[in-house]
Amino acid sequence: MTALLTLGAVGGEPTAAAEASAASASNRPQAFAVCAGCHSTEPGQMRLGPSLAGVAGRKAGTLPGYTYSEALKASGLTWNEATLDKWLTSPKKTVPGTKMPFMGISDPARRKQVVDYLLTLE
Repeated sequence: MTALLTLGAVGGEPTAAAEASAASASNRPQAFAVCAGCHSTEPGQMRLGPSLAGVAGRKAGTLPGYTYSEALKASGLTWNEATLDKWLTSPKKTVPGTKMPFMGISDPARRKQVVDYLLTLE
């Protein structure tokens, strides 16, 4: 885990952000690998998709700095356990017109692992 930490400027101590990132990575389920190719869990870090940091409780399509589809912005979804589960089952069925090119996670146990993990991200 030490390799994941970024050292701060004073005394070589890990920064709070680095510690949070390392803790987040150590709790990451294997099932999240399908998400990690397009999504970061670091605040403000966009990839092909928006950062998933702090996703729990956020209205869909509202993270500043990412260009969402009109369909997702108009969906009225707020990310919680139920909406994340539904979304990760089939994004295109949950929000027709989304630009997310992901077919979903069909296995309920794997999907639950991802949802539970997402709910821990700050």
